[in-house]
Parts: sequence; structure tokens; C-alpha cells
Amino acid sequence: MRINHNITALNTYGKLNSANNAQAKSMEKLSSGLRINSAADDAAGLAISEKMRGQIRGLDQAGKNAQDSISMIQTAEGALGETTNILQRMRELAVQAGNDSNTGSDRGEIQKEMNQLTSEINRIGNTTEFNSQKLLNGTGGTTSPATTTTAGDYKITLSAAFTANDTITIDGQTFTAKATGNAAAGEFAQDTAGNQATTLAAAINANATLSAKYTATVSTNDVQLVQKNGQESATAPTVSDSSATINTAVTTTTAGVKGESAKSSFTSQIGANANQTMTLEFADMRAAALGIVGTSANFTSANTVNDGANGNANEKALDVTTAAKAGNAVTVIQSAIDKVSSERSKLGAYQNRLDHTINNLSTSSENLTAAESRIRDTDMAKEMMEQTKNSILSQASQAMLGQANQQPQNVLQLLR
Repeated sequence: MRINHNITALNTYGKLNSANNAQAKSMEKLSSGLRINSAADDAAGLAISEKMRGQIRGLDQAGKNAQDSISMIQTAEGALGETTNILQRMRELAVQAGNDSNTGSDRGEIQKEMNQLTSEINRIGNTTEFNSQKLLNGTGGTTSPATTTTAGDYKITLSAAFTANDTITIDGQTFTAKATGNAAAGEFAQDTAGNQATTLAAAINANATLSAKYTATVSTNDVQLVQKNGQESATAPTVSDSSATINTAVTTTTAGVKGESAKSSFTSQIGANANQTMTLEFADMRAAALGIVGTSANFTSANTVNDGANGNANEKALDVTTAAKAGNAVTVIQSAIDKVSSERSKLGAYQNRLDHTINNLSTSSENLTAAESRIRDTDMAKEMMEQTKNSILSQASQAMLGQANQQPQNVLQLLR
């Protein structure tokens, strides 16, 4: 029997500390609901779950970003809806002005409304904004300047090798070589290269299909085809002939390029990681970009349109003071309506895409949260079992420590 070292008590004390520590950990997990409360609980699990948390929060914020982008799109599309309504009214006025039952005074009153409606289109374009950023005048976000329209200029080289009834086909329209002086509709002279070019150019200009696309002129022995307004982005003409000996090569002098309005681009972060973005483009939708102001004879002689921000007229509106000019205005306004409708269609496609993006982000966040929960969260039922076990062990250890502390008392029995 030993009195200086109570080995039984020391052993029991160690077990009591272990039970108390285990019980404390269980209570910590139960009170926080987390299995990992510090790195010591699960070092690897902590690192993995923190990375997942970063992804989850990034996905949730990306969803909010997409919602904000949809709001931006809806702002622009709503403004363009009103622009469409204005253009439809302008088209209606142009059709009305085309009727000669109207006097000059009547058309003057119609012109006043045309001027004001055009100014309102400018005002909508200059003032529509989202979070103080302009959307429809090409000045917000990352800007792309307007590009100039360039008509295609194509040269068809002819030779004097045509004989009677040889044919040349241009964009599906066929012309037949005939004897000198016998060129009728769909025919051209076969004799000299210069006369061939002159008569073929005349035949092209008389053809309804080709004259809608090109203006044909003669340059030495060549036929020059210049694309007309609205045809600039079309491909070069296709030309073939009925004989392999005839030189009808097409040379592109200037390629046709369709002009583009100025654009504003905005980048939307729609993913949790870098470079997971989507670009939203908004075109300039003011009167000039829509082609309903200009400087030709089809527009008013004086400035009658302002930018909507002040009353200073600095542009010329479509002229509807004669039937002929009103007819031209109908065509121009219809083209503007088509352009606005195309822009609205593009914005609608953006919105539909973002709706799917939001659904995908929500699903990814949900599944990643479930995975993170399995690593980080406490299984409450299991941990309650552990806590109950550790509580009983702690109480049992305390009782045994009391018994162990009583053992040295037996030494006194030896002194009797």
C-alpha cells in the first residue's frame, strides 16, 4: 500500500478529464450545429468546406448579378417599346400626309407632330439609363463608335468573244448577246467589248431584280456594279457565262460593308469564378441611328428636331409636305421600326438566356450547399448519443475518483 502516489486516483482523474473534454466537444457541436468548429476538428474537411463556401457565395451573388442584368435589359426594352409606338404613329402620319386630300396647311400640321415625335425618340435615347448609366445613346459602359456604310463596287470584265445568243448570267438574271443595234430587253450587243459593256449596263439597269441591288455604269470595257443603299452588306454578284472562252471575271474594287450604330457594352459576371461573364450590347437608338433625320432632299430644309435635353433644334426631320416625300418617309420609318424590333428581339434573347443562367446557378448552389453541409454540419441525433455517453462516463469517473481518494484511509487500519 502506498500513500505518496495514489495511482488509482491518478488513473481515474485522467479518465475524468477525457470524459469531460469529450463532453465539452459534444456540447460545442450541439450548440453550434457544426461538426467542424475549428481546424483541429477536421483540418482537411475545413479546407474543403471553406473552398465550397466561397463557391456557394459566388454562385449566389452571380444569380443576383443576373437578376440586375435582367432589370437593365427590361429598362432598355421598355424604352424601346415606347420608341416603337412613336414610330408607328409617325408611319401613320406619313401615310396620312401622302393623301392629296390634305392641303399644304394640313401637311404642315402633320409635319409639326413629326418633328416633335422625332425629338421624343432622341429624348428617350439620351435619357434612358440604369443605375446612372446610359443605355440607348452609345455612351454608357464600354463604347463602340458607329461605323460608316460602304457600298460594294464590283467590276465585270468583258471581251469581244461573245457571239450571237451567247449568254451571261448575273445573280440568276440571264442576258443574251445579239447583233449590233438589236439589243432589246434582256439583250446586249455582241460586237465590240466597249459596246457590249454599254448595252449590258443598260440591260442591267432595266432589270427590276438587279436594279434594286446595283447601279450599273461603264468603265472602259468593263461593267461597274455599285451596290445600292441597303444592299451594302450583301455578297459580291455571282456571274457566269455560256462559253468558257468569254472573260467575265468579277473583281472586287470595294467590298460592301453595312454601317453599324454606336454600341454600349456591359459585362455581367454570371459565374462564381473569373472570366465567367456575359456581354450585353445596347445599340444607339436615337433618331440619327434609326435614319429618321438627315440632310438629303427628303428631310426638312431647316433644323426641326432637338436632342430631347433642350429646345435647340439641331437635326432635320423627315419631310412629309408633299405626297412623294411622304411616301419616302413611310419607307424610311418602316426601316426604323424593323431596326428597333430587331434590337428588342436581341434584348429579349438576352433576358431568356439570363433566366436559364439564374436557374442553373440556383441548382449549382443548392447541390454544392448539400455537399458542404455533409462535411461541415453536425448530425444532431448522433452527437446527442455521444454527449449522453460522455456525460455518463464523466459522472461515473467522478464517483470512482471519490472511491479512489478513500483508499489511502485503509493505511490507518494498520496503526491500530
